[in-house]
Amino acid sequence: MIRINYKLTPTDLSDKLKRFWELSGEKISSIEQNYDVAKGSPVFTAAGKYTTRGWTEWTQGFQFGSAILQFDATGDTKFLEMGRQKTIEVMAPHISHIGVHDHGFNNVSTYGNLLRLMQEGKIESNKWEKNFYELALKISGAVQASRWTPIKTGGFIHSFNGAHSLFVDTIRSCRALMLSYKLGHVFQAEGDVKISLLERALAHIKATADYSVFYGEGRDSYDIWGRTAHESIFNTKDGNFRCPNSQQGYTGFSTWTRGLAWAICGFPEELEFLTILTDEELEPYGGRAVIENYMLRAARATCDFYIEHTPIDGVPYWDTGAPNLHKLGDYLSKPSNPFNDYEPVDGSAAAIAAQGLLRLGRYLINKGEIEAGEKYWQTGLTALDTILQEPYLSTNPNHQGILLHSIYHQPNGWDYVPEGSKIAYGESSMWGDYHAREVALYVQKIIDNDTYYTFYNCLDR
Repeated sequence: MIRINYKLTPTDLSDKLKRFWELSGEKISSIEQNYDVAKGSPVFTAAGKYTTRGWTEWTQGFQFGSAILQFDATGDTKFLEMGRQKTIEVMAPHISHIGVHDHGFNNVSTYGNLLRLMQEGKIESNKWEKNFYELALKISGAVQASRWTPIKTGGFIHSFNGAHSLFVDTIRSCRALMLSYKLGHVFQAEGDVKISLLERALAHIKATADYSVFYGEGRDSYDIWGRTAHESIFNTKDGNFRCPNSQQGYTGFSTWTRGLAWAICGFPEELEFLTILTDEELEPYGGRAVIENYMLRAARATCDFYIEHTPIDGVPYWDTGAPNLHKLGDYLSKPSNPFNDYEPVDGSAAAIAAQGLLRLGRYLINKGEIEAGEKYWQTGLTALDTILQEPYLSTNPNHQGILLHSIYHQPNGWDYVPEGSKIAYGESSMWGDYHAREVALYVQKIIDNDTYYTFYNCLDR
């Protein structure tokens, strides 16, 4: 399990963060100068160079969002202009993309971050530019909400696999619906029926809490507290849950750690969002206490599972049930080893989870649960401290990624395996690099006593 460093403070990471942003800028510039856009969106690296892998278009927002975060952290305007111009030029198809569930990834990372910078006074306010970003976010949330599967207990935004498929990943993309709702968008269907975007977002979050997360009781009494399934399968005829499944993990009965990390990040982020909603807004959907309780339960459970089933330095292996983990011996009592002969680690899962652990910790501390909050907060700092240094920080100027040892799709064998190795290691991904920058920015703002970083800072409040 993770060996939590309770002495670590955000300011202890200052020098590492400075080095991180210096390297990060070099990586972003290298991709911009050398990547062949005719190949499609960059997804992950092979031998240190970004390449693509067709499945769905879900990573381009991370590419340009990274430039925007780089500007926010450093004030270097060339990255702002890069992110702004590329958002205008190429992101429009992602707003209207009806074939994916990833609107919160692509569009909140670009249009949302640009609007946030304007609201925070980091870039000059311009009415028409503001309206442009707001319109993009309004439509993106509505398009995402249209991917709807009704079930016995509510409904969910189905994945690109089809109407039967609930992905745990999508919990972090609910930001798109939430922003569209708070921007006052009216989502209409046949007969001009008005559909509440807030209702759909909360229903999806509850479905994820109920079916993607296990609690060791009731339906899943055979299982343990906090495990997650990548995919939950439903009968679309009668709305009944059928079984857990996995696409990128080992099985539906083991935990793909990046999916776990999406839940760890998504639930606390939405708990924070609830604080800007009124009791009247939440009352039709069970009321604040009920909604907070199921979100907080899922957040605690997934964070607890991560702590218990991750090596001492805070970086997990790609799946907690990976078939060759036993060959590593007592791997949970040692630092993660990306260079082993049996199973890859996933640095991207650590970056995503670190942010969620920090947010949950801060949320609980603000609620008066000091001891529990400090546990999660310090765990987040511990994991971040690990990925801000080698062997996870990419210092090679010829490598285009910033966060190493990211895994995309182990079951499909998509990840680059270096010559002479038995496993994939040493590579980066767009989502891993973006989320490393995002959690680095989150802590940087804490250190600088800057505006607390949330996705909904883009709203007029």
